[in-house]
Amino acid sequence: MTETSIPRAEQPLDEEETATLAVNGDDTDADDAEADDEAGAASTRTKKAVGESDLFRQSEIAADYVEGLLDILDYDGDIDELVSAGRPMVEVVGERLQSLVGQRGATLEALQELTRLAVFRQTGTPSRLLLDVGGYRANRRKELAAVAKNAVEKVKEYGESVRLEAMSAFERKCVHDVVNAMSGVVSESEGVEPNRRIVVRPAD
Repeated sequence: MTETSIPRAEQPLDEEETATLAVNGDDTDADDAEADDEAGAASTRTKKAVGESDLFRQSEIAADYVEGLLDILDYDGDIDELVSAGRPMVEVVGERLQSLVGQRGATLEALQELTRLAVFRQTGTPSRLLLDVGGYRANRRKELAAVAKNAVEKVKEYGESVRLEAMSAFERKCVHDVVNAMSGVVSESEGVEPNRRIVVRPAD
């Protein structure tokens, strides 16, 4: 089996998660591959019952919470609230925001969980809110798409499984999406957080 590491960005990227179980549930391979992220069973059950207006309300609550955090931390940034692909989103755009992203997005993941909790406390509904800072997630998706395609090429060339580096739930979801769109290969998650990773292997 081949092991492949993910390239690490040295510069801030310009452009989801260790969940609180009471809000988001535990993560599974099915969540990795099929859900929009590893929000978990509770939020998946709630998803169908939440309308567009409710989702936008969640993004408004989240935006207010993030704005308060930025004020406390003395950071400047424009905050956009929206609903995209059936989920609430908050995007923070500005300069010198890399410290809010952290290494490999670790700080961003923590901020996202805090923001989801803030939404949950006000609505009583588990939220699948996606928080992005400085376009990090969009650029990370592009990086991970390249990693996934490279792994698929190696699997097809050598006929052996390729084990990728440990990733966050957001990163695993990005890789699963790319692999699942290609023929002749499958992907699955193995291990436990924080060392959960993806294995790409030939389809049976």
